[in-house]
Amino acid sequence: MPPRRAPAGRASAVITAGVIGGVAGAALAGHRGARAAGLSAAAGAAGLAASEAVARARQRPGEIPPLGQRIAVSAALMAPLGWAAGRVTRAGPVAVGAATGAVGGLLGIRPQKVLLGPVLGAAVGGLLAAGRRQVPAAVTAAATMLAYRSASALVFRDAQVSLLAEQVKADELPFVVPREARSRYVGTAYVRELAETIGGRYTAAAPDVGIVSSLDELAGPEFDPAGVDPRVREFYEHTTRFTLDIVPEWRLWVRPGYLLYRTAVARPLGQANVPMNQRETQRGINSRIDTITPEGTDVVSVRGWIRSFADTDEPIYVGIYTTYRHDGRGYVSVGFPLPQASFTATLAPQPRPGGGLILTSRSDLDQPGHYLAYIDPDNADLTAVAVHGFAEQLDVYVQDDELRAEHAFFVFGLPFLVLHYRMHRKR
Repeated sequence: MPPRRAPAGRASAVITAGVIGGVAGAALAGHRGARAAGLSAAAGAAGLAASEAVARARQRPGEIPPLGQRIAVSAALMAPLGWAAGRVTRAGPVAVGAATGAVGGLLGIRPQKVLLGPVLGAAVGGLLAAGRRQVPAAVTAAATMLAYRSASALVFRDAQVSLLAEQVKADELPFVVPREARSRYVGTAYVRELAETIGGRYTAAAPDVGIVSSLDELAGPEFDPAGVDPRVREFYEHTTRFTLDIVPEWRLWVRPGYLLYRTAVARPLGQANVPMNQRETQRGINSRIDTITPEGTDVVSVRGWIRSFADTDEPIYVGIYTTYRHDGRGYVSVGFPLPQASFTATLAPQPRPGGGLILTSRSDLDQPGHYLAYIDPDNADLTAVAVHGFAEQLDVYVQDDELRAEHAFFVFGLPFLVLHYRMHRKR
């Protein structure tokens, strides 16, 4: 992995923590009167600011703040929210605890955390309600978040997201595709707009081109391209020769969340808008590769595989495909442009019996994985995190003399989507 640089803005972080601590202190003691609230606010501001200063001083380059400080800040943030909920709804400790736990679970994203949150929150609220004195909603909310975050840290020890680097040059992160969207909408015209920005010869729907120039670029100790079936090789090197029939298979538990994501995020963004069922794919799917070639050369520098619904040209996804080599191995990196950011899937090649090819992010090597990078608009420096909780595997093979593929996706170790492909040569 690349060298990491120390985080900046420690003074502002300490000031922010002080403000959060002050507001939390006032909320926790507000039921005792103005004088008590003021003293509690001062103590909260001083305490959280001091702990933030210590945490930042001990923080190593490339690390996020220590877990204990993150838990303290999250508990402090819940105090004023609990106070407001108590004033507006007059809810009791059990209801406030369950709601607070639900918020914590949703922020954790992981399905197990979503289930744990409200159950643990209701239990904490029940314990507080069992006492003789009435516990303020602010105290219940803060105590619940403290208990939930602490229990979650003990039960779920594997980090799902980790900071890789702050403000580094793109060549220090070869596994990240540094192609961002410069507007709030990605869309099917992305590669053309990119060509206007970086220069070069733009070709829409380039004929007879593949998502990689040659499978030989992926050779390594575990993968010999010579063993790949010629039809599989042709699909990768001449992708536009084929049409694709897609059948999406979603797990039932993820459908409600995906429908919300699709409506609120994917469609307005014009990116990662995967069909919900086979009926949608029957609308027809356009598949093309747009390219950018630097002036004075015939070597393609950007390959953008763009899929959209045939009837409306509504984007399904826009992926920028690249290959690179590291320590004698070749990798495929697919970047999905986002506004001022990029989500990258870096995949390692593996042979499949019968001449197939597997590209997977599940690997013990240090390069494969999923990475979310913010791209500084002033100097193009990257701030990147590794998203360990996401994984995918693309399996391309020949069966019954037909070219097929299975593209499987996993979140927190749970499979949630498989795209079944059948590829046919165009006439």
